[in-house]
Amino acid sequence: MNIRPLTKPNPRAGNFAFTLAEVMVGIMVISLMGLSLYAGMTMGFQVTQLSRENLRATQIMLDRVEGIRLFNWNQLVYSNWIPSTFTEYYYPLTNLTESQGITYKGTMQVNNVTLSPAASYSANMRAIVVTVTWTNAGTRRTRTMTTYSARDGMQNYIYAN
Repeated sequence: MNIRPLTKPNPRAGNFAFTLAEVMVGIMVISLMGLSLYAGMTMGFQVTQLSRENLRATQIMLDRVEGIRLFNWNQLVYSNWIPSTFTEYYYPLTNLTESQGITYKGTMQVNNVTLSPAASYSANMRAIVVTVTWTNAGTRRTRTMTTYSARDGMQNYIYAN
């Protein structure tokens, strides 16, 4: 049996350090991971904000479209009861001293209906187009909603015309 005596290792021989190249690669990997984390968080906040803006635009358009459904045929076609332009805000219920947020500018158009193929009742229908436009962070955004109204539609059951 061969027994070797225990010897203390040389303190200089056992200290191995990382080289400068390994340290730099490690710092680059950690930096890239941190940058990716913050970029992902920033993108998530931007997507959430855009979703909120789109939702508010949809609420504004739906409010206008549902209001149109209560107009009778004469008000819809022959009068100027429907405003051609309007302005709404992201936070409409704030005080006058507080910011109302993004300004939504909208238009409403009552157009004749063009059906394909043409129908005999086309003259008794109108297409109402509501468009909302807003600008945030230098980007202009637009959303449009269209609905139809008929001479013998739902409004005749709500009000006696």
